[in-house]
Amino acid sequence: MSEIIFGLDVGTTKICALVGEVRERQLRIIGVGMEKARGMKRGAVIDVQEATIAIAKAIEQAERTSGYDLSEAVVTISGEHISSTNNRGTVGVGRNDDPITREDVERALTAAQGIQLPRTQQIVHLIPRHFTVDEQHGVVNPVGMRGFKLEVEVHIVTADKPALMNLSQCAGNVGINADEYVLNALAAGEAVLEQNEREMGVIIADIGGGTTDIALYMQGQVWHTKTLPIGGYHVTNDVAIGLRAPFDVAEQVKIQYGDCRPDQISSDSTFTVEPFGGEKITVGRQDLAHVIEARTEEIFQIILDEIKRSGYSGLLPAGIVLTGGTAQLRGITAVAERVLNVPARVARPKNVVGLIDELNSPIYASSIGLLRWAMAEHYTYRPRDQKALWGRRVGGFLKALLPG
Repeated sequence: MSEIIFGLDVGTTKICALVGEVRERQLRIIGVGMEKARGMKRGAVIDVQEATIAIAKAIEQAERTSGYDLSEAVVTISGEHISSTNNRGTVGVGRNDDPITREDVERALTAAQGIQLPRTQQIVHLIPRHFTVDEQHGVVNPVGMRGFKLEVEVHIVTADKPALMNLSQCAGNVGINADEYVLNALAAGEAVLEQNEREMGVIIADIGGGTTDIALYMQGQVWHTKTLPIGGYHVTNDVAIGLRAPFDVAEQVKIQYGDCRPDQISSDSTFTVEPFGGEKITVGRQDLAHVIEARTEEIFQIILDEIKRSGYSGLLPAGIVLTGGTAQLRGITAVAERVLNVPARVARPKNVVGLIDELNSPIYASSIGLLRWAMAEHYTYRPRDQKALWGRRVGGFLKALLPG
């Protein structure tokens, strides 16, 4: 029997609502809704009414193309209000020489989430890195093992409650319950990362309009996450200032003529643009590239500073994987490799079928990855009487992590 899942990717620049059908672990996109974002800034809602309108339009398109009435969704989150930390939880096990059970693992995870949080913050992700049984480190699955002490090391992502409530209200205004929130970078990672990259050490950077969301993977698990308050809008803003042109004109210029490699552009290559005032001017593409290069260098320098701050500098042999709209800038991998001194690639979603022609882009990595996250977390709609009815998650992350 097929399962239907619904993801709502709410970003600074776009709203993407996707409906996926899962059959034999194969994801097929059967519903798509896209709308330009409104009422959003740097990943956060700043106008509930405007954001609601944009979300409503995207959902209506997704419902029409999929044929399902949607009522609950897994939703991406981003913004400066998101933070992360690492913690450990330890419990006693091995009563009567019994093997470690799922219940023991749950107790360890509960102990690990016992951190001091401001009243305005809540935990949105509790991600096990690895377990230790007595003195045996690096255990992936402790269930069935024997020992006296079980310890888990976790990565904890927290978010601002009011920011989540605002996003939830926008979805709720159009009849959608935000059932789970997923950090943007983690969603993108589900869509584009290879398992060997996660094992060796890799960082994913989803460079959106208002923010850059990063997640660092090592030994197959998430080790560090961060949302940085810089993105493609900052590149466009620099272009707009340099050209003295409206923002939408600068955005189009960036897309059509932009490049991060001024040394690769002929000095006599030009284009015309209409700035404020209405009289067209001629601009050198090399000059434009210098502006774009400077800002993209800054983005990657901030990423490098965050990697160093995390303590994992030099531990990323698989390099950096780029997604998001800004990842489409010509020559951006060259800048990333020069600043970070690691391999870089731009990634598109993989292993997806269905309505994917327009989704085959780095822009939609987090949107499609959100559905993959839902698959792993067992969030599903189950068709009944030609309606999509919500099937609650069974077992949660623990069930996905531990067999049997």
